[in-house]
Amino acid sequence: MGFRRVGVLLLLLSSIVLVARPWAQTGRGDPPPVVVLDVKGAIGVGTAHLIDEGFARAEKEKAGLLVLRLDTPGGLVNATRDIIQRILASPIPVAIFIGPSGARAASAGTYMAYAAHIAAMAPGTHLGAATPVAMGAPGTPAPAPQRPGDDKSPAKDQASAMERKVLNDAIAYIRSLAQLRGRNADWAEKAVRDAATLTAEDAEREKVVDLVAVSVPDLLDKLDGRQVRAGDGERTLQTRHARLIQVEPSWKVKLLAVVTDPNIAFILLMIGIYGIIFEFWTPGLAGPGIVGAICLIVGLMALSVMPLNFAGVALLVAGLAMLVAEAMTPGIGVLGIGGIVAFLAGGFFLFDPADSGIDFGLGWPVLIGAAATNALMIVGVLGMALRARRQRVRTGAEEMIGLEGEVIDWSGARGRVRVHGETWAARSPQALAPGARIKVGAREGLTLQVSSIAHGG
Repeated sequence: MGFRRVGVLLLLLSSIVLVARPWAQTGRGDPPPVVVLDVKGAIGVGTAHLIDEGFARAEKEKAGLLVLRLDTPGGLVNATRDIIQRILASPIPVAIFIGPSGARAASAGTYMAYAAHIAAMAPGTHLGAATPVAMGAPGTPAPAPQRPGDDKSPAKDQASAMERKVLNDAIAYIRSLAQLRGRNADWAEKAVRDAATLTAEDAEREKVVDLVAVSVPDLLDKLDGRQVRAGDGERTLQTRHARLIQVEPSWKVKLLAVVTDPNIAFILLMIGIYGIIFEFWTPGLAGPGIVGAICLIVGLMALSVMPLNFAGVALLVAGLAMLVAEAMTPGIGVLGIGGIVAFLAGGFFLFDPADSGIDFGLGWPVLIGAAATNALMIVGVLGMALRARRQRVRTGAEEMIGLEGEVIDWSGARGRVRVHGETWAARSPQALAPGARIKVGAREGLTLQVSSIAHGG
């Protein structure tokens, strides 16, 4: 009886060990999944929506970490600040991984790396060059520092004060992020003030980033067990052997990324304008008007989320009004030429450089193409108008004017004539003989005013 009790006890102990062994091997069970999101290209409105989708997926999956694999030349200031605020308020830790090899995190990417809970880089990558481009207009070089004896006019002093304001604001912003995450604040200021850059190894040594990893799996292995502060408390990362969830951008994000490109938005705007003009030229087709209206609405929607300069918008509207006026009332082309000039000037000044961290604006090929297209359209309008004026009337009552015919019979000041194969009632102050050649001078209802060709009519 005693041996039987001992056997049952051993069996129970064996069962407990078998059940507890997997739990002991995994700690508190399987590690939470890790959401990975690729952020490539310029930071803009589409990027902000993409990252919002990544956070939504991470919250849905109860992820333990969100990894943003970053490769960017920079981007819009407003979009970057929105992303950083999202990172700072996230209860889920965020890791910025600048990779793969050959990637970069310039300008806005540097701010994002400083804001992340974890900053990592792949070998062969670099970050930095965070000086605001807003200190000069798009395409213009940065102003040189003033020296003693330089011109200090009020206009230059005001411009210099604005540049210092923008620069100091950017420095304070990135230093606050560095202090929050315990990273090198002095080098952060240098990246903004002097456009300094660092390679991955140098960044790790300067305590700009936390570590260097060759890939996302390698990053997760190195992060396992690390303590980070996210949300309202400390968290211990469990990332080794975690399940990876790759988030792909939705069609809305892809479409938004395409149409918010300044060149694409400008082209859509031009297509919309041309479609409406063609609809005015040939009313009733509906096709050009529908396509033009859709492109115009999409283009305006894209422009509404970009850093617009209202002077540029006003010039675009003025150019559009003059082009439409030229199309509806063809003249000598003054309105058309003015519309071209206003449209190109509006395109050049359309975007406000004070809200961009990169050279954000229209490319010269797009502007030159717009100028050439507008010029061809105006030449075409003027050509059609001049040709239409030189052509004789082919329809209506005026069609008969100038036609020649023959007198059928005549009595006094009235008679009948044959014109264009038709018999018409006619009158003339001259006495005409049957068979005489006549020319139509006017038409009154169904009666023609004629004159003899022999008498110089």
